[in-house]
Amino acid sequence: MDIFDEIKGIVTLNRVSLDPAELYCYSHDASYISSTPDYVVMPHSTQEVSAIVKLASRYRIPIVPRGAGTGLSGGAVPISGGIVLDMSRMNKLQKIDIPNLQVLVEPGLIHARLNSALEPYGFFFPPDPGSSEMCTLGGFIANGGSGMRSVKYGTVTRYVLDLEIVLPDGEIIQTGSMTMKSASGYDLTALMVGSEGTLGIITAARLKIHPIPEARKVVLAHFNDLEAAGRAVPAIMSQGIVPSACELMDSTTIQALNIYDPDLDIPECEALLLIEVDGTSCSIDPDAVDIANCCRALGAFDINIAGSVLEQQEIWKARRLVGAVMTRLYPDKTRVYIGEDIAVPLSAIPVMLKDIRSISSRYNITIMTYGHAGDGNLHTGMAIDILDKYQYEQLKQVADDIHRAALRNGGTVSGEHGIGCVRGTYMKQEHGRGLDVMKQIKKAIDPYNIMNPQKVGLE
Repeated sequence: MDIFDEIKGIVTLNRVSLDPAELYCYSHDASYISSTPDYVVMPHSTQEVSAIVKLASRYRIPIVPRGAGTGLSGGAVPISGGIVLDMSRMNKLQKIDIPNLQVLVEPGLIHARLNSALEPYGFFFPPDPGSSEMCTLGGFIANGGSGMRSVKYGTVTRYVLDLEIVLPDGEIIQTGSMTMKSASGYDLTALMVGSEGTLGIITAARLKIHPIPEARKVVLAHFNDLEAAGRAVPAIMSQGIVPSACELMDSTTIQALNIYDPDLDIPECEALLLIEVDGTSCSIDPDAVDIANCCRALGAFDINIAGSVLEQQEIWKARRLVGAVMTRLYPDKTRVYIGEDIAVPLSAIPVMLKDIRSISSRYNITIMTYGHAGDGNLHTGMAIDILDKYQYEQLKQVADDIHRAALRNGGTVSGEHGIGCVRGTYMKQEHGRGLDVMKQIKKAIDPYNIMNPQKVGLE
């Protein structure tokens, strides 16, 4: 019996494929990396995942878990071939447990669908990625995601109470419990969050939820000085105000958005800050005023406060479009997601913005800068003719300069998108001996290196 026949003994024939066209579809995520798997398998249950992993372990076959394929670091790309395990069919919201402030979900559940299901109960899951309508919760957790409301509410790590994990030998473990806190042994849950499928496969997740705030307001502050906008971020925080979100968009981003949708009519400026506050109706008004005054003192020339739900929805709709609109500036070019996810300390935001502008000028490549400035996470966007080898090589050098500038400024090469196979070269510089510890953990849990190999700079 060959391996394909053994897989067919675990899942039905219509959930395993060797078809070249289908294999090609699983050779990419949203990054520029590609590599074709040998098999694609679509499990329906933890037991099926366990059986497939046991088979992979027996034959030393690489196995790569995949959610929606929206990752930007090549994390779901099967660099070593093997089995791609498409987890998108394990997509149930198994339980909403309001008394215990938690939900139990399968990894293939789309992020936005969870919040849609929670809204009638008056609750929400705070981590808020720009890809909410597409990304799966399993992929979001595996990459240690965060998004736009992490300033106040934190990253996904804070919200994962327990994970059901299939280990590289096919055994199933629980990493946590239903309790809101635990000091019982090593924190295996935190270890698995952000491990990018290199230590095991998430088959269920127990997540904390939060009451929807009574009220929200968004302050829009326009600046004619990009670095001044960067200085405004730590200035706001130092006043003791913790916004729920603080987003930055530079002039190139604004230009692209206005081309995409002229009705947005965003005033031309060097930078726009979107600062959201939430809480009670009586608490957000003074916070919004204090934020506006702080921005004005640092040079903001036009400040608006959006209070109505409709106004805020339009603002956030525009913000979520940012990642896709770069090509509107250059219809004959393609955006390449590379060097797009650095993070720096808040005090280093102005100098990092200056460095990005300098890199853009040095290579004569337009760089769109935007992101979650409230926690120092900046995204960059660049578009090139991907058939032009010179431009492509030049773009890789631009990304390298951006990554090294982030490290030089005390930051990290990934704030939320993960390392995957596109940022591994920087792990030694960023972590030093810590990377050796990561390698030891990987070897102890996955001695045959079958679980998403050649990722996270571990090889």
